[in-house]
This record gives sequence, C-alpha cells and structure tokens, in this order.
Amino acid sequence: MRATRAFVFPAQQTTPSGPREEIISLKIGKTLAQATLQRGLLTSSVMLTALLIWELVVRVFDIHPIVLPAPLRVLEVAWQEQVALLRGFAITGAAACSALLVSIVVGTAVAILFSQSPLMRIAFQPYVIFLQTVPIVAIAPLLITWFGYGFGTIVLVSTIISLFPIISNVTAGLISVDRNLVELFQLQDARRLQTLFKLRIPYAVSHLVLGMRISAGLTVIGAIIGELFVGSGAKYAGLGKLMTGWQNLARTDALLAVVMTSTLLGLVMLGAVNLTSRLLLRRWTDGSGFEKNAG
Repeated sequence: MRATRAFVFPAQQTTPSGPREEIISLKIGKTLAQATLQRGLLTSSVMLTALLIWELVVRVFDIHPIVLPAPLRVLEVAWQEQVALLRGFAITGAAACSALLVSIVVGTAVAILFSQSPLMRIAFQPYVIFLQTVPIVAIAPLLITWFGYGFGTIVLVSTIISLFPIISNVTAGLISVDRNLVELFQLQDARRLQTLFKLRIPYAVSHLVLGMRISAGLTVIGAIIGELFVGSGAKYAGLGKLMTGWQNLARTDALLAVVMTSTLLGLVMLGAVNLTSRLLLRRWTDGSGFEKNAG
C-alpha cells in the first residue's frame, strides 16, 4: 500500500508593517470613502431630479391623482399608512430572507454535486435552467393548490425564482479553479474532499456573493408575486396583498407607496448581502479583487 502524506499548506509569508504601509492604508481608505460619497451624491441628485420633474409634470398638465398622483401626495399617503406599510415590509421581508437562505443552501449543495460529477451536471442542468424560464405566474396557482395558502408557499415561489443565479454562479466558481492549483493539490496527495473544501469552495465564495446579489432582488419579486395569489385567499398583510387591495380601491397614491416600500426592501436585501460579504466573507473575496470590481 502507498502511504498517503498529510496535506499541509505552504507557510504564508508575512511582510512587516511600518509607517509607510499605514500611510498607504489610510490613503486607500480615504479614496474609497470619497468614491462612496461621490456615488451617493450622484445617485441622490438623479433621484431628486426625477422627483422634481414628476412633480412639475403633474402640476403643469393637471393630471388626475387616480392616473398619476404627485410625489408629495405619495409621501403623505405613505406616512398615513405607515403602520400597514411597515407590517407589510416585515412580512414580505421575512419571506424574502427565508427564500434567500433556502436558495443559498440548496443552490450551493446542487452546485457542489455538479462540480463533482460532470455526468450529473449534464443530466440535470436543463432542469435547473427550467427554474429560470418557467413563468412563475402560471405555476403559482398550482403551488397554492398543492401546498395551500400560507407563508411556506410564498417562500417556495420566491425560492424558485431566486435559485438559478446561486446554482449557476457557484457551479462556475467551483469548476473554474486554476488548473495549476489543482495539480499542486494532486502533487501533495490531497484527497478529493480536501481539494473541494480547501481549494474549490474558497475559490467559489466570490461567485456565491455575486449570485446572492442577483438573488436578493429576485426574492423580493418572488415574495410579492406569491403574495398576489396567496394573499387573495388568506388573512395576509404582505406588500403583495396591499397592492391588490389598494388597486381594487383605485388608490393609486397608496399603490405607489407600496411600490416605493418594495423598492426599499430590495435595497435593504442587497445592502445586507453586501454587508455580509464585507464582514464575514472578506477573507475569501479580497484576494480576487471582487469587492473592488463590484463596489
């Protein structure tokens, strides 16, 4: 029998830090802060300009509020309905967060299987693509028939929409590892699981974050779509249910307030993903330059 050697990583070299390195770090941090501030100012300027044009169009052309209410009217209604909007924000946000967590766990597991078995990847990849192409509006009534009116059905609808980006990106990261690194692991007699957990998975973390960023917005869309169907047959107070109820009452101002709240929820989801990647996954995303390119 051939004795297998224990796999050991080469010792990482550390460079001593001095005043020069500290100055460079401070300059880099200052530059990043200035760039973030500049992006924020530009984004805010565009939003304020759009709101100003919207307000002027409504006033100049005397558009009826049922057709298009003024932004100030929408903000006023949002303040009046803040309790319902906050409750809907929390309920829809809980469904979206649950769907994102399920998508991450299931999508990563499927991607690992695909990376370890090319035959399985070829056999099941068309069905994964089916998740992206299936009209969710068409199958949502079927899901309600099978699983009933409830929170779980909404999570399932949202998961179906958000699962494909996780599987696609993580699979790409797992199978695109540098061949030289794989051969280095083989020279060290690394087992298949060692190569997977110590090389492929760390390399694919940046791809996972990219998939999470895409899926974060999709989970909100999926949760609202699910609520449009589930909310009509149950005591449910999510944003989708509010949309349906206020649309039936021809409350366009309140409907736009829900749209604004849904947009805010999507931004919060994306911000949470970015914060997670910076605080918890920075160790694996810094070396690839992912944060620099994505930020």
